[in-house]
Amino acid sequence: MTRAGLPTVGFDGVLASTVPRASGLSSSAAIELAAAWAVSPAAGPGADPLTLARIAQRAENTYVGVQCGLMDQFASASGVAGAAVLLDCRTLEHRPVPLPSGVVLVVAHSGMPRTLNTSEYNDRRADCERAVAAIAAREPGVTALRDVDRSLLSHSRDLLDPVAYRRAQHIVDENERVVEVEAALRSGDLDELGRLFAASHVSLRDLYEVSSPELDALADIAWDTPGVVASRMTGAGFGGCTVSLVRPDAVDDFRARVERDYPARTGRTPRVWTVRATDGAGLRDG
Repeated sequence: MTRAGLPTVGFDGVLASTVPRASGLSSSAAIELAAAWAVSPAAGPGADPLTLARIAQRAENTYVGVQCGLMDQFASASGVAGAAVLLDCRTLEHRPVPLPSGVVLVVAHSGMPRTLNTSEYNDRRADCERAVAAIAAREPGVTALRDVDRSLLSHSRDLLDPVAYRRAQHIVDENERVVEVEAALRSGDLDELGRLFAASHVSLRDLYEVSSPELDALADIAWDTPGVVASRMTGAGFGGCTVSLVRPDAVDDFRARVERDYPARTGRTPRVWTVRATDGAGLRDG
């Protein structure tokens, strides 16, 4: 923050959190944004939330060493109550997308701490960068997988090793799914949301290879539970949580099925929370 020209102060404080650690729920980004507010003068940071998110991302990239994108920090900085938020990571344009009425957000923790480490995350990124470099050798306008659509990726398959192709296929398809999810949210098409969430999870499992047997079991239970509209793993993978959209009258049944069936399948103890989308980081009264 000092390097960005933002004033900072010292403070005495206590860190208290209900976000479980190593769960894939962006606890590091939450701490980064809370810290940005804590070290700022009492009036609040002299920067807009997006600027703070980018500073927090640089801290994670350069100090922690995880080459993450902006999404987690942006969500912690710029969340909107009752909404998802669509972020274009290239232009940094963003807009809230209201969550549909008649469903609630439910997070199910696998009981398996997320075992992601710096090398695993960075390896996935390196695979994608290798794909970009190979495609760009023939298509100079390509600077990121953002510039690659399904047709171009198929046309470029001969340039890529099998691992790089699988990683690129996931990213290209997932970029398309983000646009499709926004449309489904705005139209209230819950069936389409379910299809898209499931396709995302399967792609993360089979192409990006960041799921786990525990996350797959939670997703299977969700998909088989009446009243669960959509479910997929969330976060960077290798353990952690799933996030589901569930009809309110189905939440208790979903929780009961997870608590009954999941331990028998995995030997682990799950936790289930009903959560809500809220505004981003800021000062609290009292």
